[in-house]
Amino acid sequence: MKDLTKAEEQVMKYLWKLEKAFLKDIVEQFPEPKPAYTTISTVIRTLVTKKFISFNVYGRIKEYYPLISKEQYFKSHFKGVVKNFFSGSVSKFAFFFTKDEDLNVSELEEMKQMIEDKIELLKKQND
Repeated sequence: MKDLTKAEEQVMKYLWKLEKAFLKDIVEQFPEPKPAYTTISTVIRTLVTKKFISFNVYGRIKEYYPLISKEQYFKSHFKGVVKNFFSGSVSKFAFFFTKDEDLNVSELEEMKQMIEDKIELLKKQND
């Protein structure tokens, strides 16, 4: 899956939120000063070309919708980060965050519980 530019990610974020939207609906999501319709239209055409979004046509107006869920994009993007910055090791990625002094005990306990739950699930599947 191709990476998105910041502008493309922003449009996708709004489209994921709206689920279906016309150009004017997407532009309305932006904070002031809002970008020009032509700018967002160009970004949308690129997203169509990259097959991230598609559209329905109503006369001369297009209604856009995502072809890829936020979760699919994040998962793909996350794998790239792990591969590029942590030698493909999810455990190195996790260790990176355990060193983060902003994590409190309850957050670490929650992470620990999620890992233990996943281990139990995998054990049951392998039995």
